[in-house]
Amino acid sequence: MNPSALKHKAGFWKSYKVEYKNLWRLGLPVLVTQVGIIVVSFADTMMVGAYGTEELAAAAFVNSLFMIVTVMQLGFAAGMTPIIGALYSKGENHTVGVTLRSGLQINILVSAGFTAVMGGLYFFLDRFGQPEELLPLIRQYYLIVLSTLLPMAVFNCCQQTANGTTDTATPMWMILGANAINIIGNYSLIYGNFGFPELGLVGAGLSTMTARYVAMTGIVLFIIFSRRYRPYTTGLREGSADSGKIRRKVWATSYPVMIQSGVECFLWSFGAIVSGWFGKIQLASYQVVNTISQLGFMTYMSFGVATSIRVANYTGLRDIAGMKRITSAGMHLNILLATIASLIFLIGGRHLIHTFSPDPEVIAVALTLIPPLILYQYGDAIQLTYANALRGTSEVKPLLWISIVSYLIVGIPLLLLLAKYLDMHNLGVYYSFTGALLVASILLRTSFTKAVARKETEFTISKNEL
Repeated sequence: MNPSALKHKAGFWKSYKVEYKNLWRLGLPVLVTQVGIIVVSFADTMMVGAYGTEELAAAAFVNSLFMIVTVMQLGFAAGMTPIIGALYSKGENHTVGVTLRSGLQINILVSAGFTAVMGGLYFFLDRFGQPEELLPLIRQYYLIVLSTLLPMAVFNCCQQTANGTTDTATPMWMILGANAINIIGNYSLIYGNFGFPELGLVGAGLSTMTARYVAMTGIVLFIIFSRRYRPYTTGLREGSADSGKIRRKVWATSYPVMIQSGVECFLWSFGAIVSGWFGKIQLASYQVVNTISQLGFMTYMSFGVATSIRVANYTGLRDIAGMKRITSAGMHLNILLATIASLIFLIGGRHLIHTFSPDPEVIAVALTLIPPLILYQYGDAIQLTYANALRGTSEVKPLLWISIVSYLIVGIPLLLLLAKYLDMHNLGVYYSFTGALLVASILLRTSFTKAVARKETEFTISKNEL
């Protein structure tokens, strides 16, 4: 190999080594947080599945409905990250506090709207075509989960503000603590241990509710009273004359992310509804494999969030090369993680399924979903990287039409064709995800490239005017 080629490789490694370290530093706490969420999700599924197949199927249906709202709330809060990240990189501490205040106000209003909508939906639960014997369990669990939307919105807003200031560790500790409460509560209330009553699925719901309120209270108190967030508290308490303008900016950045997240999630939730058309075994097995799939999704999301933070920081510094480099670094890491996740599913899929349900029928159907689960991992990793990078640039409106094309125009018809008309049931549901994610990956990569080109032109014009 000639000296110039060696020099180029050395320079490539030197520049990317810094970015890998930055992504790892930011992404690791998020990853630990996501692993904590996965552990709780696994524990919920295992404990409820061990209690009964009907309880597992009822939980699968309710969780799938609320997954849409939960992800939309998280997506709305995620719109805060690029704004906070850009302000933080420029040292505008007071405006960071004002933005958090404005973000909390808007997030609470949005959550109240979602609570009202989902409250109305409660009266139509019998119209979703689910097995009649599941409806009493579904109704009880539904109301408990409904009561947790507001604390989740407050926590999400505070978490995204912390992420934007490169503090990904604080939300990690809050969620890990809440997760411990959730698991202990499940063990106590589902089965009636430690002197508590045996409440089954209701006990799982009460444990989740308690954990979410504890997490909200913990992070709010930390932001108000900790030394790290002291530079932002004046803006948080008092606001500013520009608060209205900041609220409009938060809304403009957040609602496209919210809709994109909700539309994407709708495809998976609709998959649960369609699986329920074919019986409780199809629905329960769908829930088991969806839970396992979080090993991939949550991991890619962790480094996607880290990529978004760093892209936002580079955008604030007007560093185009940095924006491109950090996105490529994020892609490298997520492709590696997708390979690892695929190997885990391939080698350990059978063992993972056995841990969630003792029902031999559920296990047999769930095993057939492992090949399509593996198939869509790379598409998921790529689309999450570019979606988060695009969020970091604050040019989030393309996320709207990309999500509609990928998940509604392509995903829903493909899902129905495979699952219902080709009679593939939940296997067809899972194969449809590959097609939707492939389309999303291509469109998101193209949109990110165009967004960076527009930023480069904008920065050049601004520099020339100075």
